Amino acid sequence: MSIAKKVAPFIKWPGGKRWFVQAHLDIIPQQYNRYIEPFLGGGAVFFGIQPLKAILSDTNKELAITYNAIKKDYKRVLSYLQFHKQYHSEEYYYQVRDMLLDDEFEIAARLIYLNRTCFNGIYRVNKEGKFNVPIGTSSSVIYDTDDFQAIAQALKHANIFNDDFAKTIGKAREGDLIFADPPYTVRHNNNGFIQYNEKLFSWKDQIRLTKCLKRAKDRGVKIIATNANHPSVVDLYRQLEFEIEEITRYSSISANPENRKQYGEIIITANI
Repeated sequence: MSIAKKVAPFIKWPGGKRWFVQAHLDIIPQQYNRYIEPFLGGGAVFFGIQPLKAILSDTNKELAITYNAIKKDYKRVLSYLQFHKQYHSEEYYYQVRDMLLDDEFEIAARLIYLNRTCFNGIYRVNKEGKFNVPIGTSSSVIYDTDDFQAIAQALKHANIFNDDFAKTIGKAREGDLIFADPPYTVRHNNNGFIQYNEKLFSWKDQIRLTKCLKRAKDRGVKIIATNANHPSVVDLYRQLEFEIEEITRYSSISANPENRKQYGEIIITANI
């Protein structure tokens, strides 16, 4: 691990792992070669430990572009974000939401702007891959706590890709550490968010992930993963001889207050 300035995630992402950083960071081993995260999202764990060497990846192309843009020139991203702050309004929000951009720094600022001002900070795209979340109640485009210089510094020694998780996990070698936090999908579950996740990450993907992690485990890779505490998921990992710890935490991301409650998750480990 490195010892560096504390950095908070700059975006809110469904399934984010700030709770893991707050309560379970002691699970992270003190010694490992490279830190590898195939489902980067908001990057809470990466920013929580700030490893000296990292391979980061996400299947969301614009998200990968955003991380790389901040790493290259955070000041340019921030200048575009300040422009969005100046003109933010309901009409402007929908204009930005419909934009098709080529410049990586503009793409990064757009993603951050939409993430911070959309409904409930939910990232969702339609069948055409277009962001389609309506405007939310927050008008905060730039936070007092923002420190993009520290974020860029944390990303300095990270290689960031827009890849499938299998390709990223395949890069792991003995002594590396994988943190895998996939979208939660299970068999036969009627939860609304899990139904949405199924479109992004199918049950077949869930099975494919366990096989990738098993191969990495056999190569001597240290593995930490999180998932839903559901018999279908637990069985997948138990069959492959992973260690499983059951935990509960409060979730407030659901739009329906009745669904904001304690629910079970598991922390899966190997070679730790």
